[in-house]
Amino acid sequence: MNKVFQMMVVGTLLAVGSGSVAFAAGATDAAIGTWTLNLDKSKFTPGPAPKSQTRTYAQSPDGVTLTVTGVAADGSAISQQSTFKYDGQDYPITGSADYDTLSLKRVNGSTVKSVQKKGGKFIGTTVRTVSGHGKVLTLTSKGKNAAGTRFNYVAVYDKQ
Repeated sequence: MNKVFQMMVVGTLLAVGSGSVAFAAGATDAAIGTWTLNLDKSKFTPGPAPKSQTRTYAQSPDGVTLTVTGVAADGSAISQQSTFKYDGQDYPITGSADYDTLSLKRVNGSTVKSVQKKGGKFIGTTVRTVSGHGKVLTLTSKGKNAAGTRFNYVAVYDKQ
């Protein structure tokens, strides 16, 4: 189940975003920065929740680079990374046993939807939103992990 959480987190996934990365020249992505999981405000069904998690979004020449680190519920290290654009294309992600690609599309200036796949097969979706004041990032993920277990996560992150 930690793997499913990792999927949500990255896929977030990893990915799913907010902000206004590049609707127009000079626009910035509201997700850019470092975010720490707020376990008190998050819900992981079926669980268990990770012990900790940090997501960092950084602008790079190839798009947005996402790095996820933390400690899974079982005490193992979480380490995931992907570089992507919000163009609906599949981009590789490392560090997840449940999925190996993400595709992201902007819904509006504060919301991004991502699709996670493993070996080209659909695993789940994540919707990433950044609050109007830019201090809270929320990932809402649904799907079925590689073991066939359904998941529904709402992970809330505070900007650092």
